Amino acid sequence: MSPLSALWNANSVAVIGATERVGAMGRAPIEYLKRYGYSGRIYPVNPKGGTILELPAFTKITEINAEIDLALVMVPATSVKEAVEDCAAAGVKVVIVMSSGFAEADEAGAVAQNELVAIAKSAGMRLVGPNCIGAIGGAKGLVASFSPVFASPSTNVEAGNIALVSQSGALGYGMYSLGMERGLPIGTVITTGNEGDVSAIEVATALAADPDVSAILLYTESLSDIDALREISQKKPTAILKVGRSAAGAAAAASHTGALATEDKVIDAAIKSTSAVRVDDVEQLLDAGSIFASGAKSLGKRVAIITTSGGSGILATDAIEANGLELAQFSDATLRELAGIVPSYGNITNPVDVTAAVMSSPDLFEKCLEVLARDSGVDSIVACFAVLVGSDVERIANALGDVRSIRELPIVVARTGSQELAPEASVLFKKKSLPVFPTPDRAVAALRILNDSARTSKKISVPTTGKHGIPSDSASEVELKAIWSAAGVPVPLSEVVDSKDQVIAAIKKVGGRTVMKAIVPGLLHKSEAGGVALDITESNGIETYERLSQLQGKGQHNSVLVETFVPKGVEALVGVTSSSLGKVLTVGVGGILTEIISDVSLRLLPVNEEVIQEMINETRLKALFAGPRGSEPSDVKSFISTVMKISEVVAAWPDGSELDINPLTVLAKGVYVLDSAYSTGTTTEGIHH
Repeated sequence: MSPLSALWNANSVAVIGATERVGAMGRAPIEYLKRYGYSGRIYPVNPKGGTILELPAFTKITEINAEIDLALVMVPATSVKEAVEDCAAAGVKVVIVMSSGFAEADEAGAVAQNELVAIAKSAGMRLVGPNCIGAIGGAKGLVASFSPVFASPSTNVEAGNIALVSQSGALGYGMYSLGMERGLPIGTVITTGNEGDVSAIEVATALAADPDVSAILLYTESLSDIDALREISQKKPTAILKVGRSAAGAAAAASHTGALATEDKVIDAAIKSTSAVRVDDVEQLLDAGSIFASGAKSLGKRVAIITTSGGSGILATDAIEANGLELAQFSDATLRELAGIVPSYGNITNPVDVTAAVMSSPDLFEKCLEVLARDSGVDSIVACFAVLVGSDVERIANALGDVRSIRELPIVVARTGSQELAPEASVLFKKKSLPVFPTPDRAVAALRILNDSARTSKKISVPTTGKHGIPSDSASEVELKAIWSAAGVPVPLSEVVDSKDQVIAAIKKVGGRTVMKAIVPGLLHKSEAGGVALDITESNGIETYERLSQLQGKGQHNSVLVETFVPKGVEALVGVTSSSLGKVLTVGVGGILTEIISDVSLRLLPVNEEVIQEMINETRLKALFAGPRGSEPSDVKSFISTVMKISEVVAAWPDGSELDINPLTVLAKGVYVLDSAYSTGTTTEGIHH
């Protein structure tokens, strides 16, 4: 087991800076450990010795003649280095530096923090923090924290199977308190602070290996190890709240790809390559905890709705579409059975509305529920209630719980109404492991989270090679197209001309009907600069050449590319840019309005054909490729094959480089790279905060 398991499973805890003084930070952990019945050994450390809260105190941690799993450092910043050195000498496995005044404060603090990490590493000791509020492990009553949450008489530390890992200490324990209010079984909470050594992702990796942990909730301000997140989410359902959605830096990007591959979209792309689910806020992170705690396993996207309120059913239906799920289509047998149960003024198609008649005939609900559970076309059920009071609550909770005896499928409850109308409801639903949400929207979103967490996420291994060439720093479109041609990527037949005497011959060579482009190093957007002329023939070729060859102005002459005119097809964008998480593939709607429409999908490289198809489906390309208004469908197979070839070639290119292919035209048969630009030194900054 990982040494980091000491954070929630330590058999011994030393508190450096312990004191009996009321209100002091060094008193809280000892008080909490005793209050919540910690089953391990507690060693207070204070230079004065004596006793602290009836426990013998040691003047230094090195005086403790016993194995120490976990040490809490709660002394002023100026004394922390000595305390960490003592912990290293005492053979402590994990030390939590709770003291502030390090990297979060100033440059000098950052230097001091690095010194602490170096001391820990040299001793083989792990360091959590600094600037950290600590950890809890409910199974042992281990409250290694000074958070005021544990001073409240209403706090009850339990051995729950959900783990919460938060880079922010105060917010982490705030989320924990909200989870307790909901009845979430959060049994482990770890906060990581400045993450000088141990990161939230590393803690989550250790938790994923713990058989007593069934799901993981993550709050993080940085994300650098996607492979680790993939491993975590394959082992345990994982929801991640990654904050920092700023698009800062994108405006400075030179190409369409750079402008579209904003930091937040890169983060989304990275998380989509795992089985983890990204959530938008604290509320949704806890909603994920609710659905994970139920132990339900996703069966698919087809959702059945049963409701006592037509309005709730409509809201749930809208939410299903918004969350990318599907309204289940009932079998004929199911519809016949429902017709014999539901009143004529109700509804038997999805959503099933049993109406307020359930008040006078409570068995209506139970009978309908059983019918839906037996329909193999139903993957999950949303049960919507506007108001629940009295004995109805127990009956409904029992009925929903009993469905599992018919078939194991996810069930969520949307209970829209005051909790005071049925105060006992929360306890009853929790007892039946039924997640409850205040609105249909949140209930359906929880099903989507469960469904997304079940997606397959294996690391893709695609051979990369530089055999087709790596562009020069100032690579022209001509140079790039030579690379594409060598790699089997379709490009139009072309010829470079440097004088008007060569123009007519070049036009004839490429087919008579051409496109002409100015070749200007560093010019990424030729169309916007007037550097592209379409549908040129011998009649206007020389005139067009003379204009394009003078595009640089100031008497400078540039070459002109003459290439075969490709008929209009669907214009797509394909780009690759660099980030601190790796190279990022962008696929989406291309053309001159690319950035205005901003309809793209991103993934980290490498990708495979299945992933590229997913990217198509996430954009308007899916509809455009299908052939709108009776037009012929596009050659999707060739498009996917071409994107694969491009991504394999670019994977060998230098970090920091950026590729922009716009457009890549997709015809009814075949595809062509019509324009291609390359730059170096542009990266998507800010992934690490």
